[in-house]
Amino acid sequence: MSDKTPVDFWFDPLCPWAWMTSRWVLEVEKVRDIEVRWHVMSLGVLNEDKLDQLPEEYRENMLPGGKSWWPVRVVIAAREKYGDEVVGSLYTALGTRFHNEGQGATREAIAGALADAGLPADLIEYADSDTYDTELRASHKEGIDKVGQEVGTPVIAVPGADGEQIAFFGPVVTPAPKGEEAAKLWDGTLMVASIPGFYEIKRTRTQGPIFD
Repeated sequence: MSDKTPVDFWFDPLCPWAWMTSRWVLEVEKVRDIEVRWHVMSLGVLNEDKLDQLPEEYRENMLPGGKSWWPVRVVIAAREKYGDEVVGSLYTALGTRFHNEGQGATREAIAGALADAGLPADLIEYADSDTYDTELRASHKEGIDKVGQEVGTPVIAVPGADGEQIAFFGPVVTPAPKGEEAAKLWDGTLMVASIPGFYEIKRTRTQGPIFD
């Protein structure tokens, strides 16, 4: 068993804001004694009961079998076949291609990410398969149950005042802080998690994600 502080992180590879937060928490691993445990959540699952409220171009991706389902199905298949330890590296490979390199969530980008992560190419076949949708939904539910249906990705769960995990949506930040700035945001996250009854700090975003 690791004696590092566990941090559970739920992501959908499509979300650029989750990508920003994930790069921050990896920076925190360099400066604080934490261990990130990666979990999949799905924007497709999150939005399946409110498709009629979504913009048309967004709704098409969220439909069952649409583009939003491809990467999460591949990640969950990789987890089921090769273990939790491959999830973080595959997410990094996907996010780098989707966001930093601007390839988007194409099949070619997913295939390239599998190669980058050293995983078998045939995992791409699960993009169109519901084989592991039960496991995908269970992973999504575990994260969303901690924060409620009114939020999206990312979800991060950290130790609270009594040692039990407290989960939040976010933090939403751009660009991803590094070094001591990353440490300060982490320390602040633990501080608010230690306050019983704390729920939310928010302001309108005036800047898009900065990929560096």
